[in-house]
Amino acid sequence: MTSITLAPGLTYYPDYLDRPAQERLLQSLREITREAPLFTPRMPRTGKPFSVRMTNCGPLGWVSDVEGYRYQPVHPETRRPWPAMPDQVLRSWEELSAYPHPPDACLINFYEPTARMGLHQDKDEEEFAAPVVSLSLGDTALFRYGGLERKDPTKSIRLRSGDAIVFGGPARLIYHGIDRLIEGSSDLLPQGGRLNLTLRKVGKPL
Repeated sequence: MTSITLAPGLTYYPDYLDRPAQERLLQSLREITREAPLFTPRMPRTGKPFSVRMTNCGPLGWVSDVEGYRYQPVHPETRRPWPAMPDQVLRSWEELSAYPHPPDACLINFYEPTARMGLHQDKDEEEFAAPVVSLSLGDTALFRYGGLERKDPTKSIRLRSGDAIVFGGPARLIYHGIDRLIEGSSDLLPQGGRLNLTLRKVGKPL
């Protein structure tokens, strides 16, 4: 397994998932979205919609609406519990996280060709000792990452279908985002776009 250290705590795994593994994961995600449909998160206070749609799997799911960012055990629209994480996803966490406890949440973001994600920190969790593990499927994304302050200099890499990236330790709270997709760069998703999974340990281990 090839790994590239981009910064202390920030590790990139190009081609982590081969094409058959990507297709298996995509099939699992289709089953998850049938049970927990994609929804549009909204910004706290303003209610402005995100440009990505999302869902979750695992014991907890991340949601955002006018009341704020939070994790909760049920889908915000169906009010049903989130589907279980696929075994393939849990194996990825075990292989990449170097953390002894399973994740509580797997966020599934769907980027249409014009969607993007501004620079932000993943800081709604209690357990910062656990890393965030990210898996990419579909069109290549221009991933931007910086430091612990929004004003810190940034760099960019291209995350392709099957790539993984892990940020933990000194990189756990870095600012990061998606500037744009490179449309047509993958034929994995028939409709185009990108799926991104981020696995997180939300609460302190018992």
